[in-house]
Amino acid sequence: MGSFCHETAKAVEAGYFTLFRFNPDLKSEGKNPFILDSREPSLSYQEFLEGEVRYTALEKTKPEEAKRLFAEAQQQAKNRYAYWKQITEMYERL
Repeated sequence: MGSFCHETAKAVEAGYFTLFRFNPDLKSEGKNPFILDSREPSLSYQEFLEGEVRYTALEKTKPEEAKRLFAEAQQQAKNRYAYWKQITEMYERL
């Protein structure tokens, strides 16, 4: 548990988690109520996964399947970030 905060930060940097806030009261102030706190992923998704025991176990037992799943997960993370970015832009136009 001592490295929980560090691992969480790595998860955000890799795009595994996306941080955002929604405060509808900001709209009445003329501000965007949807705030995307995460930046575009800067850490290699693969590097993050290699630091997680559950994923390294899969990599050891089924390396080809792990490679395919990791690539798919990385693409999904990129798609999620693009989606949240679009949501931010949508609320800016409202």
